[in-house]
Amino acid sequence: MTTQSLSSHPELPGSALLPGLALCLTVTGGALILQRIEAAVFGRTWLEALVLAILIGTTVRTVWTPDKRWFPGITFSAKVLLELAVVLLGASVSAATIMAAGAGLLIGIAFVVCAAIASSYLIGRLLGLPTRMALLVACGNSICGNSAIAAVAPVIGADGEDVAASIGFTAVLGVVVVLMLPLLAFGLHLSGHQFGALAGLTVYAVPQVIAAAAPGGATAVQMGTLVKLVRVLMLGPVCLILSLIAPKLREEADELPPHVTTGERPALGRPPLHHLVPWFIIGFLGLMGLRSFGLIPQAALAPANDAATLLTVVSMAALGLGVDVRTVAHAGGRVTAAVVLSLLVLGAISLGLIHLLGLA
Repeated sequence: MTTQSLSSHPELPGSALLPGLALCLTVTGGALILQRIEAAVFGRTWLEALVLAILIGTTVRTVWTPDKRWFPGITFSAKVLLELAVVLLGASVSAATIMAAGAGLLIGIAFVVCAAIASSYLIGRLLGLPTRMALLVACGNSICGNSAIAAVAPVIGADGEDVAASIGFTAVLGVVVVLMLPLLAFGLHLSGHQFGALAGLTVYAVPQVIAAAAPGGATAVQMGTLVKLVRVLMLGPVCLILSLIAPKLREEADELPPHVTTGERPALGRPPLHHLVPWFIIGFLGLMGLRSFGLIPQAALAPANDAATLLTVVSMAALGLGVDVRTVAHAGGRVTAAVVLSLLVLGAISLGLIHLLGLA
């Protein structure tokens, strides 16, 4: 995935969005048709439209590289529509759901994040990654992928090459996790709550959790979203802690890349508030609050859920169209090994927490 295409969405005239948006809708239509054919032939749906959209989009991107006129619409679909889907999903979750999760789960999520960051950082350093790169990989894997990398980078003074490599790789691996997690959950015979918790603890982005957990049903999606939101909220405390040790990182001049001098290292700074608490999480919490107080009509809940699902499928099509699988080959062996091993450790810790809490 190109780091520019899916990391921002500048203000653009509607006409600039049309080519890419039309392409995403075409891929979405193909995914929905294939899902219907699949259900008609096999009597059930093995691959949801969400997953099919990613696969079709990635296939298209592999055999054809779109020029720049396509990217505004793809970017818009992959980011803005994805975030709107998360906001609408808030209407399906109430405070009662959070209370039912229990304090044990909330504390366990914080523990998983801390343990995953520590173990991932250690793996990166053992494999020879520089301190800043190891921290970016650790925070991206353990919290929320690209958003965590973008928030942590200015705090630790990471250079552009480290950020680009980290974001590019997590984009590709994030799609792989979304595709493979349902197979793992099926093999381990996980319940809806267990599957959702595993998705929320391991998948990088909030909207991707929806896609990963969808095969487990509504229970898995709701649990996964709840767990993931708590995990994302850990980004603030992590950035605060890193800001306290950042001056020491500045002194480690021996780890500067050969082409970067101390004066060229980006200035340390705190990330803007919208990186720590994205607007769509605030929107999700707002709708969840309205649902909890009974202020959303019952008749509006199903349409909101359907709209969230459709927007997510379109966004997954855009996500696939933005993935360049060659990124993995260019990332380098050490970065590849660090990210994969860190993800495996995160999965093991997450499964341990699920079984420790006895989620049914």
